[in-house]
Amino acid sequence: MSSKKESTARTLTVALLVCLVCSVFVAGAAVALKPTQVANRLLDKQRSILAIAGLGQPDMSAAQVRNMFDGTITARLVDLQAGTFSDAKDPVTFDPLKASKDPKLSSVVPDAQDIASIKRLERYTTVYVVEKDGEFETLILPVRGYGLWSTLYGFIAVKSDLNTVVGMGFYQHGETPGLGGEVDNPKWKNQWPGKTLFDENGELAVAVVKGGVDPQSPNAEHQVDALAGASLTSKGVDNLLNFWLGENGFGPFFHKLRAGEA
Repeated sequence: MSSKKESTARTLTVALLVCLVCSVFVAGAAVALKPTQVANRLLDKQRSILAIAGLGQPDMSAAQVRNMFDGTITARLVDLQAGTFSDAKDPVTFDPLKASKDPKLSSVVPDAQDIASIKRLERYTTVYVVEKDGEFETLILPVRGYGLWSTLYGFIAVKSDLNTVVGMGFYQHGETPGLGGEVDNPKWKNQWPGKTLFDENGELAVAVVKGGVDPQSPNAEHQVDALAGASLTSKGVDNLLNFWLGENGFGPFFHKLRAGEA
C-alpha cells in the first residue's frame, strides 16, 4: 500500500515539476518576444497609414516603411474636447486606445451618441499630417467602431480641403472572412478615393449604402457600396464614420482647422 502511495506521489511530483518548468519557459518566451510583437504591430499600422494615404504599397519592406513614414508623415496630438492641436502629450508615444480606458483621460459616451459602440472616448488622440513644401496636403484620422463580431480599427485620409477622401481602410478587426472581412478587399477599398464627406451645405453625407451606389444619384459622390452579405459590418463602418467625422468626434476639430484656429 505504501509503495502505491509513494509511486503516486512521485508521479504527481514529476508532473508538477514538468508543468512548472514549461510555464517558466512559456512566460520567458512571452516576455522576450513582447518587444518584437509591439514593433511588428507598429510596423503594420504604419504600413496601413502609408497605403491609405496613397504613399506606399502593402508589400513594402520594413525599412521602406520606416524611411517613408519618417520622411513624409508627422504625428500630431489633437484635443478632441477643444477641437485643436495640443502639446499635452507626446503624439509619437501616446496611446489613445489605452487612454480611452483611463477615466482621467477619457469620458463615457452616452448611449444616444455612441453609434460606433466605443463606450468611452479619449480626450486626446493622434492624427497624422502629410506636408509637401511646407503646405498641409493630407490629414489621416484614426477611426474605430463595432462591426458584427469585433471592433474595427482603421484610418481615413482626407485632402487639405477636409472633404475629399484619399483613402480608407482597417489595420485590425475580427470580422468574418469572405463577408465582413471584405473590408480588406482592394476592390472595396478602391471605391473610397475621390468620395466627398460633406454636402454643399456642409452636412456630413458620407454613407455605406446597401444595394449598390446609383451613379445617377446626386448623392453618389458621397456613397460607397455596402459589403455583399455583410450588412451588419457595413452598418458598423457607416456608424463609425458618422461618429468620428461628426460633432462627437473630429467635427469641432474640422471647424477650427477650416477657420485657421486649430
